[in-house]
Amino acid sequence: MSLRPPDSPGPTVPLLDLQAQYQPLRGELLAAIERVCDSQRFILGPEVDQLEAELVRALETQHAVTVSSGTDALLAVLMALGLGSGDEVITTTYSFFATAGCISRVGATPVFVDVLPETFNIDPDGVRAALTPRTRAVIAVHLYGLCADMDPLLDISRAAGIPLVEDAAQAIGARYGDRQAGTMGKAGCFSFFPSKNLGAFGDAGLVTTGDGELGREVALLRNHGAEPKYLHKRIGGNFRLDAMQAAVLRVKLPHLPAWTSGRRRNAARYEALFSGSPARDLVVRPVEPPGYHHIYNQYVIRVPDRDRVRTELAGRGIGTEVYYPVPFHLQECFAGLGYQRGAFPHSERAADTSLALPIYAELTEAQQSAVVGEVVRALRL
Repeated sequence: MSLRPPDSPGPTVPLLDLQAQYQPLRGELLAAIERVCDSQRFILGPEVDQLEAELVRALETQHAVTVSSGTDALLAVLMALGLGSGDEVITTTYSFFATAGCISRVGATPVFVDVLPETFNIDPDGVRAALTPRTRAVIAVHLYGLCADMDPLLDISRAAGIPLVEDAAQAIGARYGDRQAGTMGKAGCFSFFPSKNLGAFGDAGLVTTGDGELGREVALLRNHGAEPKYLHKRIGGNFRLDAMQAAVLRVKLPHLPAWTSGRRRNAARYEALFSGSPARDLVVRPVEPPGYHHIYNQYVIRVPDRDRVRTELAGRGIGTEVYYPVPFHLQECFAGLGYQRGAFPHSERAADTSLALPIYAELTEAQQSAVVGEVVRALRL
């Protein structure tokens, strides 16, 4: 396993190659879509019911309610919990926008805390310090495919008598000890956006819970709160999953363990390549603490002079992404909350230095060698 010479031409490596996943499954996927077309049942129905049953088994949960996106999964859970004006919800300041946006959408106030610098995940001590009499929930994000430190977070939740919601949009199949992401708190919220480890052919999402009443409430809310039809117990929304997306996900779900293994193999290969390179002390790589099972939805490194490095990598055909360049507390839409730069230094440093490299399961050894070689080149080593 060696790096190619830095001046030799190498392969173009996209951040994500969905064609590489699609082509081997093309016939099966088109047959599933044709099955839905022939049925002419496009909203909810048998495909959705069967997908939910299959997800219950795969995720080792009790209830699985599919919804229209990962964002709507979060929104539906917060609505089902009855959160609204005057309530505070504690969450990380460093995540995809939906985590904080959904809190505001139900009328509650997001309260931000910093991340742990080693994992990018929410700091339990920060959560404990942020509790007030108005705190009504905590949202823990399992960022990049690594579970948050759940035991102390669950202890805080129980002691305060408030629900802990897991934003597992990037973490399907991740484990914390012997427990799967999305099965430890009051509810888990998943995304099946096409770039996820398990991706649909558009937007799709899921809520998992061990609470049957909460599961029924989410199922009610996803269909405008109507039960029976045209009789509305609550004001919900149109959060229903299309049967076409369910059919696609049913084809892909059995392949998820192999795709996860491929991502973990590629992460180990990156670690070996970087460790044996001149960049070993400059590139901070992802960690997998003992007892955790990382599924590497993203492989995020930290590098000095990140923006210049990224520009040079793009010029050499290496796809990268910055997740996320501006923490929530510095977003214009949250300026009214009164946070200032410097409030959460670990999140701000992550936003300034982090860079996601290609990690999809079909990535080859040659492609990874090219990526690492170009990172070394860009760092002037």
